[in-house]
Amino acid sequence: LQQEASRKLRFPVKKTMQIAQKLYEGIELGDEGLTGLITYMRTDSTRVADSALAEVRDMIPLQYGPEYLPEKAIHYRSKKDAQDAHEAIRPTSVLRSPDQVARYLGKDELALYKLIWQRFVASQMMPAIFDQTTIDIKAGERFLFRATGSVIKFNGFLAVYEEGKDEKDEEDDEQSRSLPRVEEGELLKLNDLSNDQHFTEPPPRYTEATLVKALEEKGIGRPSTYASIMTVIQDREYVTRKDGRFLPTDLGFIVNDLLVESFDDLFNVEYTAHMEEELDEIEEGKMRWTAALAEFYEKFTKDLESARRHMRDVKRQEIITDELCENCGSPMAKKFGRYGEFLACTNYPECKTTRDLPKPHDDAGEETHQEAAEEICENCGRPMAMKRGRFGQFLACTGYPDCKTTRKIQKGGKIAAPDIVLEELCPQCGKHLVVKQGRYGPFTACSNYPDCKYIKQETTGVACPEDGGEIVVKRGKRKTFYGCSNYPRCKFAVWDRPVAQTCPQCGARFLLEKVKKDGSRELQCRTEGCKYKQPVIEVSGGDSDEKATRLTA
Repeated sequence: LQQEASRKLRFPVKKTMQIAQKLYEGIELGDEGLTGLITYMRTDSTRVADSALAEVRDMIPLQYGPEYLPEKAIHYRSKKDAQDAHEAIRPTSVLRSPDQVARYLGKDELALYKLIWQRFVASQMMPAIFDQTTIDIKAGERFLFRATGSVIKFNGFLAVYEEGKDEKDEEDDEQSRSLPRVEEGELLKLNDLSNDQHFTEPPPRYTEATLVKALEEKGIGRPSTYASIMTVIQDREYVTRKDGRFLPTDLGFIVNDLLVESFDDLFNVEYTAHMEEELDEIEEGKMRWTAALAEFYEKFTKDLESARRHMRDVKRQEIITDELCENCGSPMAKKFGRYGEFLACTNYPECKTTRDLPKPHDDAGEETHQEAAEEICENCGRPMAMKRGRFGQFLACTGYPDCKTTRKIQKGGKIAAPDIVLEELCPQCGKHLVVKQGRYGPFTACSNYPDCKYIKQETTGVACPEDGGEIVVKRGKRKTFYGCSNYPRCKFAVWDRPVAQTCPQCGARFLLEKVKKDGSRELQCRTEGCKYKQPVIEVSGGDSDEKATRLTA
């Protein structure tokens, strides 16, 4: 699934698994309600339930014709170390075709569901049959030229699905080549004789698909860990991606050399695969976990102690560049820090100037770096500089630590506006409140931060049903939600916006405004057992662009 989604849909492995998780957990399908569309996706089993095989075998002759149905159901053998506790990844019902569920799915969800549905159907269809032709052409007594080509005779499973390929090979050329009709013994006229010279080329760099394939072949990791492996090597900047392929960075080369040098047996393909086998044996009760741990730990402690004494410190390594320090004129050096590569003045500690280095996946590109060089701190008038921290890039005043002014870099590389000072005063310290730009959007806080950490909450006007506090708007990593202002003492929270309107059926003090898949909204009661619902209809307010909300029973 991960390899095919990468080849055919250009999905990163992480995205594939996130979308598959949604399809597994369930999608709202109109009258059917919340329905899981696929089976569990973190497995590499090829086992399929008899009921699913019967269903797909009933469907194939009806939709494609009886000639496409094999005499018996096809069973595929799982590999030795497959996670066979679950079935193969398949549609929960093959009768839910991609066309039938398309209106309930997003573009990417539909693309992945279609891939899973088509491959499952194709796996239970007849093979494709090709007519393969080989023509041997004799030239004089010494030479023999050969031409091969193939023509499809019966498309079989190819009527539904054709597996993607990482690289084009000779078989692809052969299948796409049609040969002229000739007779045995026929005398041919030489029109042209061309020389093609081919040089040996190094193996191409890994894509996500080919790296997953290599990990699988070498027994490293599991389907559930492939996505995190891809994420880690990119987040730690061991590799960058160019034209869909992984390229090792300077940091990647250095870290690899250091680890292989100090832990030669640990960073070894055979050893890693051996560890995976031992974990399987522990799971099956064939080996005690204490024995496996002791075997590992005895050697590892010796290697770790040796590395602690002899391994070079990556953070102390530096690469001198042609860049000059804007403050003292000394050369700048590329260094490796907690948040990746950066430029630092070689005149340290007399000069502590540092500068961020743009990276391919940054929101801020070269233009933003140039803009940042022209930005002036609104509080002290000193220049601003691009920095990198825990949450990515940001602008910071070069007067730090005397001036701690910072500014966010928004998605798309735009520099956030300076804080907006309000007339309203902080109820805790009396200083002015300001509108700031945070990770999840604008918010109002005290200008005296970090001495005063007051943040003004956006209220809904609804009282918390558990402790009487206010229900306020909270912005999380993925979406906005609504929780009690007395958190963490009270942990009441809901995803849908509370509306100060009493339920006419059960008397609940507020209703929830739910946004449905099609964009429409309705008020619902959250009381268990109460099924009160009320549509929310938005109507234009005359010539004005403002919208008025009308509630209808």
